[in-house]
Amino acid sequence: MREIQLRDAKASLSAVVDDAVRGEPAIITRHGKPEAVVLSFAEWQRLSYVPSFGQLLMAAPLDAGDLPLRNPSPLRDSGL
Repeated sequence: MREIQLRDAKASLSAVVDDAVRGEPAIITRHGKPEAVVLSFAEWQRLSYVPSFGQLLMAAPLDAGDLPLRNPSPLRDSGL
């Protein structure tokens, strides 16, 4: 990932965006410190997608034999 100063990014914003679309994101620096990243919208969507816990469980490579058997005994009385 290349670093580019803010003033240079302003002067060549179109080229910076074109590079990001081609898969070459850029780090924008101000006074030598990283301040922002320019990346393609598709890459931003991919990175910002967080699957639900249910989707993660459904995607797990488990077979029926991988899960422990459920205890068939009745629940105890909590006394509440």
